[in-house]
Amino acid sequence: MAFLEDGNNTAVTEFILLGLTDDPVLRVVLFILNMCIYLVTVTGNLSTILLIRVSPKLHHAMYFFLSHLATVDIGISSSVTPNMLVNFLVKKNTISYLGCGIQLSSAAFFGASECFLLAAMAYDRFMAICNPLLYSIKMSSQVCVQLILGSYIGGILNASSFIFCFFCLPFCGENRVNDFFCDFASLVELSCSDVSVSAVVISFSAGSVTMITVFVIAVSYSYILITILKMHSTEGCHKAFSTCTSHLTAVILFYGTVTFIYVMPKSSYSMDQNKVVSVFYMVVVPMLNPLIYSLKNKEIKGALKRQLSKKILS
Repeated sequence: MAFLEDGNNTAVTEFILLGLTDDPVLRVVLFILNMCIYLVTVTGNLSTILLIRVSPKLHHAMYFFLSHLATVDIGISSSVTPNMLVNFLVKKNTISYLGCGIQLSSAAFFGASECFLLAAMAYDRFMAICNPLLYSIKMSSQVCVQLILGSYIGGILNASSFIFCFFCLPFCGENRVNDFFCDFASLVELSCSDVSVSAVVISFSAGSVTMITVFVIAVSYSYILITILKMHSTEGCHKAFSTCTSHLTAVILFYGTVTFIYVMPKSSYSMDQNKVVSVFYMVVVPMLNPLIYSLKNKEIKGALKRQLSKKILS
């Protein structure tokens, strides 16, 4: 039952997700493609978590953060991909009102947590390169746990604002969401009353997360660049820069798509373009992160080779 009568108003009890396309052939192709991406995402990120856990040489701050980044990447992808895969197989994909709220808040939680984790990783690289003598003190286990908890608390606060505004939105009839998941921007278009307050709250919450984390990352890498330029040894410069390339690549991919979705004026691109970028941000990027870190990081590659050698010899 999609609607519930309440006096003279019709309240929505479920939503219809229109998905990415109506073309039946393209739906099959996208189903196979996204299924493969999701399997690689889960396998790659779980492998990263397990590798860090079983490799003593990876038991320090940078990889502690990386294991949590892998966990969050699985969460981001899992918040939307399973439902999107169902959408490709059924003629009409519905999601309950409560289910829509849960999906929205899950995406908001994991998205914000990833922002804070990327900022914490930038701070970790800043301490390692700019203050190497104090690194073990400044980035102790206690500090790392506090930064991780802070990242998740930031995610919870961001998700709370999204879920609060979602439940404040009145839906009086139209329930067709022009998206592949319950995105707040798509849901706002269906609301039958003034949404200016909710829009301001969401903009403030998402904007605060983005601005704070971008500021931390920008300041950290500014000091890192200044420190590297002051180094007299070419080998030292290369070593310092090589420890940052994986993280910088992940930051550019993540914030590049976030900027397109949330910062660029809506009039400058179509809804279909927004869907494609959202898929890249929520489905493709979580798959790419473990590949980036495994291909560009010598310690990860070394640990992987050691574990594979042990398995072969045993």
